[in-house]
Amino acid sequence: MHNELKQSYENIITAVGEDPNREGLLDTPKRAAKAMEYLTQGYRQTLEEITNNAVFTSDADDMVLVQDIELYSMCEHHLLPFTGRCHIAYIPNGKVLGLSKFARIVDMFARRFQIQEQLTHQIAKAVEEVTGATGVGVIVEAKHMCMMMRGVEKQNSSMRTSVMLGNFRADPKTRNEFLQLIKAYLSFLIYSKSIDPHVMSFCS
Repeated sequence: MHNELKQSYENIITAVGEDPNREGLLDTPKRAAKAMEYLTQGYRQTLEEITNNAVFTSDADDMVLVQDIELYSMCEHHLLPFTGRCHIAYIPNGKVLGLSKFARIVDMFARRFQIQEQLTHQIAKAVEEVTGATGVGVIVEAKHMCMMMRGVEKQNSSMRTSVMLGNFRADPKTRNEFLQLIKAYLSFLIYSKSIDPHVMSFCS
Protein backbone atom coordinates (compact mmCIF):
# COMPACT_ATOMS: atom_id res chain seq x y z
CA MET A 1 0.00 0.00 0.00
CA HIS A 2 2.81 2.42 0.84
CA ASN A 3 4.28 2.39 -2.67
CA GLU A 4 0.84 2.89 -4.24
CA LEU A 5 0.17 5.86 -1.99
CA LYS A 6 3.60 7.31 -2.67
CA GLN A 7 3.03 7.13 -6.42
CA SER A 8 -0.43 8.65 -6.06
CA TYR A 9 0.94 11.65 -4.17
CA GLU A 10 3.65 12.11 -6.77
CA ASN A 11 0.94 12.12 -9.44
CA ILE A 12 -1.05 14.74 -7.51
CA ILE A 13 2.01 16.98 -7.18
CA THR A 14 2.59 16.72 -10.92
CA ALA A 15 -1.11 17.26 -11.73
CA VAL A 16 -1.27 20.59 -9.87
CA GLY A 17 1.69 21.87 -11.88
CA GLU A 18 4.55 21.34 -9.44
CA ASP A 19 7.83 19.57 -9.97
CA PRO A 20 8.06 16.44 -7.76
CA ASN A 21 11.83 16.53 -8.20
CA ARG A 22 12.14 20.00 -6.64
CA GLU A 23 14.23 19.88 -3.46
CA GLY A 24 11.38 20.80 -1.12
CA LEU A 25 9.07 18.19 -2.64
CA LEU A 26 11.53 15.39 -3.24
CA ASP A 27 10.53 13.35 -0.17
CA THR A 28 6.97 14.67 0.10
CA PRO A 29 5.27 11.67 -1.56
CA LYS A 30 7.00 9.32 0.88
CA ARG A 31 6.12 11.45 3.91
CA ALA A 32 2.53 11.97 2.77
CA ALA A 33 2.08 8.24 2.17
CA LYS A 34 3.34 7.48 5.67
CA ALA A 35 0.99 10.07 7.13
CA MET A 36 -1.99 8.72 5.20
CA GLU A 37 -1.27 5.19 6.40
CA TYR A 38 -1.35 6.45 9.98
CA LEU A 39 -4.47 8.58 9.49
CA THR A 40 -6.38 5.61 8.07
CA GLN A 41 -5.06 2.87 10.36
CA GLY A 42 -8.57 2.39 11.75
CA TYR A 43 -9.36 0.30 8.67
CA ARG A 44 -6.77 -2.21 9.82
CA GLN A 45 -7.89 -2.44 13.46
CA THR A 46 -10.66 -4.43 15.12
CA LEU A 47 -12.74 -3.74 18.22
CA GLU A 48 -11.44 -6.91 19.86
CA GLU A 49 -7.85 -5.91 19.24
CA ILE A 50 -8.05 -2.39 20.63
CA THR A 51 -10.10 -3.25 23.74
CA ASN A 52 -7.81 -6.21 24.48
CA ASN A 53 -10.22 -7.91 26.92
CA ALA A 54 -10.18 -4.88 29.24
CA VAL A 55 -13.78 -5.49 30.31
CA PHE A 56 -14.17 -6.09 34.04
CA THR A 57 -16.97 -7.40 36.24
CA SER A 58 -18.49 -4.66 38.38
CA ASP A 59 -21.51 -3.96 40.56
CA ALA A 60 -21.58 -0.36 39.33
CA ASP A 61 -24.90 0.54 37.74
CA ASP A 62 -24.75 4.35 37.75
CA MET A 63 -23.81 6.49 34.79
CA VAL A 64 -20.16 6.61 33.77
CA LEU A 65 -19.09 9.65 31.74
CA VAL A 66 -15.84 10.10 29.83
CA GLN A 67 -15.48 13.63 28.46
CA ASP A 68 -13.29 15.60 26.08
CA ILE A 69 -11.75 12.74 24.15
CA GLU A 70 -9.86 14.51 21.38
CA LEU A 71 -10.47 13.26 17.86
CA TYR A 72 -8.94 13.89 14.46
CA SER A 73 -10.58 12.50 11.36
CA MET A 74 -10.91 13.10 7.62
CA CYS A 75 -14.07 14.10 5.78
CA GLU A 76 -14.87 11.39 3.24
CA HIS A 77 -16.24 13.95 0.79
CA HIS A 78 -13.14 16.16 0.43
CA LEU A 79 -10.42 14.27 2.34
CA LEU A 80 -9.92 17.31 4.54
CA PRO A 81 -9.53 17.08 8.32
CA PHE A 82 -12.16 17.64 10.96
CA THR A 83 -11.15 17.91 14.59
CA GLY A 84 -13.01 18.04 17.86
CA ARG A 85 -13.95 16.20 21.01
CA CYS A 86 -16.14 13.29 21.99
CA HIS A 87 -18.17 12.72 25.17
CA ILE A 88 -19.23 9.16 26.01
CA ALA A 89 -21.57 8.00 28.77
CA TYR A 90 -22.89 4.54 29.55
CA ILE A 91 -24.79 2.70 32.25
CA PRO A 92 -22.96 -0.52 33.17
CA ASN A 93 -24.79 -3.81 33.19
CA GLY A 94 -22.42 -5.96 35.26
CA LYS A 95 -19.31 -4.91 33.31
CA VAL A 96 -17.13 -1.82 32.94
CA LEU A 97 -14.60 -0.99 30.25
CA GLY A 98 -11.03 0.16 30.95
CA LEU A 99 -10.86 3.93 30.74
CA SER A 100 -8.25 4.22 27.99
CA LYS A 101 -10.28 1.94 25.73
CA PHE A 102 -12.87 4.64 25.13
CA ALA A 103 -10.17 6.80 23.55
CA ARG A 104 -8.97 3.85 21.50
CA ILE A 105 -12.50 3.20 20.23
CA VAL A 106 -12.84 6.85 19.21
CA ASP A 107 -9.47 6.75 17.44
CA MET A 108 -10.21 3.53 15.58
CA PHE A 109 -13.31 4.95 13.95
CA ALA A 110 -11.92 8.48 13.57
CA ARG A 111 -8.87 7.22 11.68
CA ARG A 112 -10.94 6.40 8.63
CA PHE A 113 -12.64 8.49 5.96
CA GLN A 114 -15.76 9.63 7.79
CA ILE A 115 -18.77 11.82 8.13
CA GLN A 116 -19.40 12.99 11.67
CA GLU A 117 -22.91 11.52 11.84
CA GLN A 118 -21.61 8.05 11.04
CA LEU A 119 -18.63 8.40 13.35
CA THR A 120 -20.88 9.22 16.31
CA HIS A 121 -23.11 6.23 15.61
CA GLN A 122 -20.19 3.82 15.22
CA ILE A 123 -18.66 4.89 18.53
CA ALA A 124 -21.96 4.45 20.37
CA LYS A 125 -22.64 1.00 18.88
CA ALA A 126 -19.09 -0.16 19.66
CA VAL A 127 -19.36 0.87 23.33
CA GLU A 128 -22.73 -0.86 23.55
CA GLU A 129 -21.32 -4.03 21.98
CA VAL A 130 -18.23 -4.23 24.16
CA THR A 131 -19.83 -3.37 27.51
CA GLY A 132 -23.34 -4.79 27.12
CA ALA A 133 -24.47 -1.53 28.71
CA THR A 134 -28.16 -0.82 29.34
CA GLY A 135 -27.67 2.55 27.73
CA VAL A 136 -25.06 4.56 25.81
CA GLY A 137 -24.91 8.25 24.93
CA VAL A 138 -22.33 9.84 22.64
CA ILE A 139 -21.88 13.48 21.65
CA VAL A 140 -19.28 14.66 19.13
CA GLU A 141 -18.40 18.33 18.56
CA ALA A 142 -16.11 19.16 15.65
CA LYS A 143 -14.86 21.84 13.28
CA HIS A 144 -14.58 20.86 9.62
CA MET A 145 -11.83 22.14 7.36
CA CYS A 146 -14.05 21.47 4.33
CA MET A 147 -16.22 24.38 5.53
CA MET A 148 -13.31 26.55 6.68
CA MET A 149 -10.65 26.19 3.96
CA ARG A 150 -12.92 25.98 0.91
CA GLY A 151 -16.53 26.40 -0.17
CA VAL A 152 -18.39 28.75 2.18
CA GLU A 153 -15.21 29.40 4.23
CA LYS A 154 -17.00 29.86 7.56
CA GLN A 155 -14.30 29.98 10.22
CA ASN A 156 -16.54 29.87 13.28
CA SER A 157 -18.85 27.06 12.22
CA SER A 158 -18.97 23.81 14.16
CA MET A 159 -21.08 20.68 14.13
CA ARG A 160 -22.50 18.67 17.01
CA THR A 161 -23.99 15.20 16.69
CA SER A 162 -25.47 12.86 19.27
CA VAL A 163 -26.53 9.24 19.42
CA MET A 164 -28.58 7.83 22.30
CA LEU A 165 -29.04 4.07 22.72
CA GLY A 166 -31.00 2.00 25.23
CA ASN A 167 -31.94 3.89 28.39
CA PHE A 168 -30.52 7.11 27.00
CA ARG A 169 -33.09 7.04 24.21
CA ALA A 170 -36.01 5.56 26.16
CA ASP A 171 -35.70 7.48 29.43
CA PRO A 172 -35.73 11.31 29.30
CA LYS A 173 -34.35 11.50 32.86
CA THR A 174 -31.26 9.48 31.92
CA ARG A 175 -30.72 11.53 28.78
CA ASN A 176 -31.15 14.78 30.72
CA GLU A 177 -28.67 13.65 33.40
CA PHE A 178 -26.10 13.05 30.66
CA LEU A 179 -26.66 16.47 29.10
CA GLN A 180 -26.67 18.24 32.45
CA LEU A 181 -23.37 16.63 33.46
CA ILE A 182 -21.79 17.87 30.25
CA LYS A 183 -23.38 21.30 30.69
CA ALA A 184 -22.01 21.59 34.22
CA TYR A 185 -18.52 20.72 33.00
CA LEU A 186 -18.74 23.17 30.10
CA SER A 187 -19.84 25.89 32.53
CA PHE A 188 -16.67 25.26 34.50
CA LEU A 189 -14.57 25.49 31.33
CA ILE A 190 -16.25 28.74 30.33
CA TYR A 191 -15.61 30.12 33.80
CA SER A 192 -11.95 29.21 33.42
CA LYS A 193 -12.00 30.75 29.91
CA SER A 194 -10.89 27.58 28.15
CA ILE A 195 -13.92 27.06 25.88
CA ASP A 196 -16.17 29.08 23.58
CA PRO A 197 -19.47 29.99 25.35
CA HIS A 198 -21.39 29.12 22.16
CA VAL A 199 -20.74 25.43 22.86
CA MET A 200 -23.18 25.67 25.78
CA SER A 201 -26.15 26.10 23.45
CA PHE A 202 -26.02 22.43 22.48
CA CYS A 203 -26.78 21.29 26.03
CA SER A 204 -29.38 23.95 26.87
